[in-house]
Amino acid sequence: MTVPTLRLPDHLSAPLAAGHPWVYRDHVAGRPDLPDGAWVRVEAGRAAAVGLWAAEGAIAVRVFRRDPSGGPLAAPDRGWAEAAVARALDARSPVTAADTDAYRLLFGEGDGVPGLTVDRYGRYAVVRTYTDGYRQVGSDAHALRGWVVRALAATLRLRGVIDAPRDGAPRDGAAPAALHGEPPPPEVTVREHGLAFLANLYEGQKTGLFLDHRDNRATVRRWAAGRMVANLFAYAGAFSVHALAGGARRAVDVDVAPAALRDAARNVAANDAAIRAATLGDDRPAADRHATLALDLLADPAAALGHPALAGSDLIVLDPPSLARHKGQRHAALRAYRRLNRAAMAALPAGGLLATASCTAQVGPDAFRAVLAEAAAEADVDARVLHEAGHAADHPVPLAFPEGRYLKFVLLRIDGRR
Repeated sequence: MTVPTLRLPDHLSAPLAAGHPWVYRDHVAGRPDLPDGAWVRVEAGRAAAVGLWAAEGAIAVRVFRRDPSGGPLAAPDRGWAEAAVARALDARSPVTAADTDAYRLLFGEGDGVPGLTVDRYGRYAVVRTYTDGYRQVGSDAHALRGWVVRALAATLRLRGVIDAPRDGAPRDGAAPAALHGEPPPPEVTVREHGLAFLANLYEGQKTGLFLDHRDNRATVRRWAAGRMVANLFAYAGAFSVHALAGGARRAVDVDVAPAALRDAARNVAANDAAIRAATLGDDRPAADRHATLALDLLADPAAALGHPALAGSDLIVLDPPSLARHKGQRHAALRAYRRLNRAAMAALPAGGLLATASCTAQVGPDAFRAVLAEAAAEADVDARVLHEAGHAADHPVPLAFPEGRYLKFVLLRIDGRR
């Protein structure tokens, strides 16, 4: 198979050879007349690579194979896709425990298949694509997606694999067409660290269960005993379920979306036995330890945290959605993170815990820590980092691709006022 060649500036030779998976459009001369989702060869200095061309967007080429010395490279085929799937599954062997059946099977750039992720929910899987070429019937990218799906389905004996809604758009309850096997029911129950969660595979933002936070939820569970929890930007309440299963006395889920809060209450009820067993001498139903509160936290976080329903909270989970879609929004995102964390720190008593996170890719770990230090100074509190993490192990990040580490998670202890 012969593929067209694009010549890149020589200074891109080092990142290309090191394994960076993206070629930005402003590094490609002119506007090559290439079909969306086609294989192309790129060369920079002595280095060469083969990747998929994207007709639109900031990323022009997503790299799949490379040779630092510029030798010949074949485009990935069915055998390559099957080997990539086998490597990805082997790397996840510690994740696939008996008490967890919801996790990321394939993490795009982290598993050498850029622009394509696959998440498992029990016996079903959901594919999400980040470049239109994967959806162009007849394109090289479309063929690759098919090989990946069939390899995963055969190896894991999945009942069905579907496409995620584009850009989070709802399906309005309509059953999706299956890429493999049968379409799933609208809602499935999955396990995470022994707890049950409802996942809506037809609608919703990432099905309602954010898999990248799985290990961070387990961290909150370990620190929750005896705590009064305020779970901010709670969505479907997964952090609260873990906190209650860890012995929290109460958890209040706060979110702007009433539908998400209804799902949060259902998730708590689904784990009634585990939550009751977590606290000796307290046989209250799980629902009696849980409440929901519909508030717009971004509008005025300090006022929201002053709500009577949150009085006495000594463990705050702060996990807002991404606050920037591009670099031009980065400074506004930093201001918002500072404001949110300042309000949370000011609301906590001495000895209180703040589990705070950022999923904004444009805000790196160093910048996020700096924001937390600024927020502590403005709230006039002394705080210490007890634990710091990112996404779970099923979201690997290549060393040559630091941009891939989008999730930051920090557990802080508030020692008192300054």
